[in-house]
Amino acid sequence: MKIRHAATIEAIVAGFTGTVRQPRALAVRLPDGRVALSQRLTTALATRIAPHLVPQPQRAYTQGGDAYTPVGGEVIVEVVAGTTRHAVVTVVRLR
Repeated sequence: MKIRHAATIEAIVAGFTGTVRQPRALAVRLPDGRVALSQRLTTALATRIAPHLVPQPQRAYTQGGDAYTPVGGEVIVEVVAGTTRHAVVTVVRLR
């Protein structure tokens, strides 16, 4: 039996990729301070999160070099952050 370890945590949305009406992925600030891009959002989740995003005019980049549009305000989401070699962040729901 294969069991994967994953912790559910809250993260602050730092930005998004895609359009403000249909965000493709979220840039989230993890508790350790890193900013990571999430996996692609489902259509239902993107529709629910989009009204809460207030885009800022500049571009920002994750430590990995991925570009995203930063947001103002504080939007909190619940994420599953895997602890594998390639930490995968999946947004579960809007808080």
